[in-house]
Amino acid sequence: MDWLASGLPREGRDTDRPRAGDLARHAVPTCLPDAPIGELVQRVRQSGWDVCVVVNEQRVVLGLLPSHAWTAGPMVTADQAMELGPKTFRPNGSLDEIAKYMQKHDTQSALITTSDGVLLGLLCREDVERARDAQQPAASGRGSSAQGR
Repeated sequence: MDWLASGLPREGRDTDRPRAGDLARHAVPTCLPDAPIGELVQRVRQSGWDVCVVVNEQRVVLGLLPSHAWTAGPMVTADQAMELGPKTFRPNGSLDEIAKYMQKHDTQSALITTSDGVLLGLLCREDVERARDAQQPAASGRGSSAQGR
């Protein structure tokens, strides 16, 4: 199971169903804890994001800088402004499970990490919803004969 939680290739059944790691955006902005907010805000926004993942040198997730962190003073460091211990999911996580979490907690994204906490990417709610919508016609067609009973 750790093989799958590390985001390594899958074999067998259900390999055609996308998982969290398949849809995660890998180019999410990152920074080290001592990075000043003043230096980060422009770089992050120019890259098209409004969040930045705070990681250590081994890319282990330490925290998250959400959009409201950008209003902190320019000399405030990432570790002073970050949200500690953000919720993370494994790359083999079910899209249904993650979608339920996102809806319940009204969040637009989820961090995808290995079981050791190494950042693999950020899963966006819109990508999860698009993938689930694409799967529904195929899923509803399989059991349609039982619906009339």
